[in-house]
Amino acid sequence: MRIAINTRLLLKGKLDGIGWFTAETARRMVASHPEHQFFFLFDRRPDPSFLYGDNVTPVVLCPQARHPLLWYLYFEWATPWALKKYNIDLYLTPDGYMPLHPKVPTLTVIHDLNFEHASGNLKWSHQRYLSHYSPRFARNATRIATVSEYSKKDISDTYNIDSKKIDVVYDGAHSNYRPHSEEEKESIRSRFTDGCPYIIFISTIIKRKNLANLLKAFDKVKEHGHSDLKLVVVGSRVWWKDELAEAYDHMAHREDVIMPGRVEPDDLSALLSASEMLVYPSYFEGFGIPILEAMYAETAVIASKTTSMPEVGGDAALYIDPSDPDDIAQAILRLDDKQLRNELIEKGRHQRTLFSWDRTAALLWDSLMNTLDKK
Repeated sequence: MRIAINTRLLLKGKLDGIGWFTAETARRMVASHPEHQFFFLFDRRPDPSFLYGDNVTPVVLCPQARHPLLWYLYFEWATPWALKKYNIDLYLTPDGYMPLHPKVPTLTVIHDLNFEHASGNLKWSHQRYLSHYSPRFARNATRIATVSEYSKKDISDTYNIDSKKIDVVYDGAHSNYRPHSEEEKESIRSRFTDGCPYIIFISTIIKRKNLANLLKAFDKVKEHGHSDLKLVVVGSRVWWKDELAEAYDHMAHREDVIMPGRVEPDDLSALLSASEMLVYPSYFEGFGIPILEAMYAETAVIASKTTSMPEVGGDAALYIDPSDPDDIAQAILRLDDKQLRNELIEKGRHQRTLFSWDRTAALLWDSLMNTLDKK
């Protein structure tokens, strides 16, 4: 069988959440199914590290799909041309974008519908494109995969799609995430916080990730005498205005907020393991991978009680109202209790076993086979 995969988000050193999903699942499917030929569809010359086996053929399409107009050209013209040229039997698109009228059985992975529920998180052109085309992508795909039961229900309800058409494949955590030794923890604290304890926030900085209320909560925590506590914010600044810029500018303890930007996976694993806790106050998630990563790093988790996050965290996290900085601050202060923190970590050791990239890849493969059966 000849399977094409949309791999345009496999960019060396620039993998985001969907990029990691693509990389981790594609690598495993290629290795597990050498009897099939895979065609990876890129929009630029790929790094050789993304060609996972002899049964992978890279195909570079034009144009580079980094803008709504170019997305349209890439998926409406270049992709159908490639599917026909290479006589593809089955098409997988892990980022939810696809031709409107694919001529082959198509599985699209829709991670979440955050753009349908709140504005201001995306550029105007991106928001308009997704709001217009995503319902059509969902209806025209042979099958849909998504990463949580929450997202499955949301897609079904929002787009009026039969839930039987949607498979849940979950997410996993990078193998780098693990508990680190005390020596390793001391080293990473020395590098990033001058040896001080810290709480950590991990995400590309966009509006819905709700860093603004965490900054307000952190100020409140500092008022309770945590003089040496730092807040480490890991992630690229995509959005920095309005309430976020105002919250940061008005902080009383702004000097205790450390923003290293994007960091390498090895450093991120160590930073997460050495932290006092992960605080993840996002308003909306299709899954919430940092919650799972923290469990693998054996770090206590505070997360929002909204959308998919309780599904991922189970009983291994403290849950907060993301709209209430006082609630976030109180949860942070509760984890001064080392016994409670250790209880959450122990529960996380069980909860994390429910999610892995091996399981994701196996479920995604099953969904692909169901797609083929429904052609």
